[in-house]
Amino acid sequence: MVAAIEIDGLTKRYGDVTALDGVSLSVPEGSFFGLLGPNGAGKTTFINILVGLARKSGGEARVFGHDIETEYRAARDRVGLAPQEFNVDRFFPIREVLEHKAGYHGIPSPEARQRADEALKQVGIYEKRDTRFDWLSGGMKRRFLIARALVTDPDLLILDEPTAGVDVQLRHDLWELITDLNEGGTTILLTTHYIEEAERLCDEVAILDQGRVVTVATPGDLMDRGTDRITVTFRDPIRSTPSIAAGNGQVEAVEIRDGRLVVSASQGGLVAPELVRELDAAGYEIVDLDVSRTSLEEVFVELTRSDSSVTEEGTA
Repeated sequence: MVAAIEIDGLTKRYGDVTALDGVSLSVPEGSFFGLLGPNGAGKTTFINILVGLARKSGGEARVFGHDIETEYRAARDRVGLAPQEFNVDRFFPIREVLEHKAGYHGIPSPEARQRADEALKQVGIYEKRDTRFDWLSGGMKRRFLIARALVTDPDLLILDEPTAGVDVQLRHDLWELITDLNEGGTTILLTTHYIEEAERLCDEVAILDQGRVVTVATPGDLMDRGTDRITVTFRDPIRSTPSIAAGNGQVEAVEIRDGRLVVSASQGGLVAPELVRELDAAGYEIVDLDVSRTSLEEVFVELTRSDSSVTEEGTA
């Protein structure tokens, strides 16, 4: 199977600033892939290169096997982009804007009109089809950007901060929409500042920092790298720290807090059963146990913690 996105040694320089520094990445066809990183990490530059809005300084990039420069048309026709910024023609009703967009990709006028209607229905704003973009609410504007990306029926949908600034209900509505698209076979590339979004939606995430890929893994695998906290409550509060052998090297710290035992360990869910058996055998009467997993956000902060940052114009 050809990868939806295949990147090898991709670089981008703006004068003395290196926005992308040898990025290599493969996004499987049909996957829901997250691209995470702090401001200035190079995420938007990465996307702009994929869709032809910026030229790479070096390396290779292919979309469904098509080189983004030598086979630009074939690559671009496979991609739909919903950008973070509102870069929309504000002087036409939104259905006409979608028809124009379809026309740019060689879709005949009658089919373009049909696709525009279908895309507007898909995102739930068909009743606003004769409204200008500026007259839409903030949430409807976000929906429209996705409709514009969908009007060409892309195989790869790129969403750059699609839920930025929207309310909780709309965020969940958009999650449901893009999840349905992915389940229907569309490959999704998502950038987001909402770590919960990536944790909930993505099969795999790449963390980008200072123009480099720090790691690529599933959200679950990333969280397994962090430190969980196991809190054990006893019938009678304990005063001294018991000897703990559980965890086979996974336990990082053991302490008493308010008469409860607090164990810090990697993969705490695996350590907890062994810990309970050990404490029970030692005669401790346990009345409650809580495993607090490290969050993807905590792992993200740790992986991207730095005193310096790359700045690039137009990067988020």
